[in-house]
Amino acid sequence: MKIYKLHYTNKEEAIIDLIAKGVYIDSIEDGLLFGDGIKAVVDIGLLISDHATFDYDNNELTPIIYLEGYHFDVMSSKMITFENSIEVNNPKHKFFGVK
Repeated sequence: MKIYKLHYTNKEEAIIDLIAKGVYIDSIEDGLLFGDGIKAVVDIGLLISDHATFDYDNNELTPIIYLEGYHFDVMSSKMITFENSIEVNNPKHKFFGVK
């Protein structure tokens, strides 16, 4: 099983690429379906760099700060060539039982 951690500029770019790579199949009736060999796709989305802070009255002191980009994780039984695959030291998401 191959796990891909992917970084895109935004969600729209991600969906277009995932369809082009056969991860998703765009079905008019059923929406996005998994392609052959795809076991799971997780829309991670935006990752938080710094959490917002608040005072005792729940007034925001500092806003939330996001890392650049939009993220997806893909589990596949087949090899896929991604130009935007990233190595992650401290992943925000893991597939259960997969190392």
